[in-house]
Amino acid sequence: MKTARFRFYAELNDFLKKDLRYRCFDYRFYGSPAVKDAIESFGVPHTEVDLILVNSNPADFSYHLKDGDFVSVYPVFESLDISSLKQDEPLRDLRFVADVHLGKLARYLRILGFDTLYRNDFKDEEIIDVSLSENRVILTRDVGILKHKRVLKGYFVKNDNPRLQLKEIVKRFDLCSNINTFSRCPLCNGPLREVKKEEIWDEIPIKTRSFCNEFKLCVNCGKLYWKGTHFKRIEELVKELCER
Repeated sequence: MKTARFRFYAELNDFLKKDLRYRCFDYRFYGSPAVKDAIESFGVPHTEVDLILVNSNPADFSYHLKDGDFVSVYPVFESLDISSLKQDEPLRDLRFVADVHLGKLARYLRILGFDTLYRNDFKDEEIIDVSLSENRVILTRDVGILKHKRVLKGYFVKNDNPRLQLKEIVKRFDLCSNINTFSRCPLCNGPLREVKKEEIWDEIPIKTRSFCNEFKLCVNCGKLYWKGTHFKRIEELVKELCER
């Protein structure tokens, strides 16, 4: 039997058993398993890993373990540029697909202007297919889907509260500089386009006609939007998310 030494860093420890967290530990094996298989055997989805060092040298998931290896495993550093150490380029043009448990989070992300697909009847295979075909990051509360060998980009959402989930996602993917409110439909995810007031006069509530001159229409579902009192709450939300 051979032995490799492992150390997981930062929030990756949340996936480990308590007695393995924040310390080095041994992994015993036969043959030469891929480091990806070893990592996921500890409960850590491969999509949560951004950097692997084997004996202080960068390695990818296909690396086969050898007796005596020391493996350091780091989480996704979306806000840092470590592309020189990685096989894949960091994510930049972020688009998401959310699982059935994250409907409110999907709505929040759309309000901030992020392209986020969601259906309350999404099956795991559908989510994976969409992620691969449209280069979307999977957001999920189900660790199992992230361990699927076809999944390339995904994130396990740790919080239960939708507002805290949003804060978690904004921080994890460093989204503050890309927020573009009033640009995407919260209901269907369609892009919004500007429309002239006279074009949609009959659709505007009478009280709104007197104080609002900027309107946008969803190109998908046709819902009309304007900057009412709710928009101030959105601005306060953005300030709260990015105040640091």
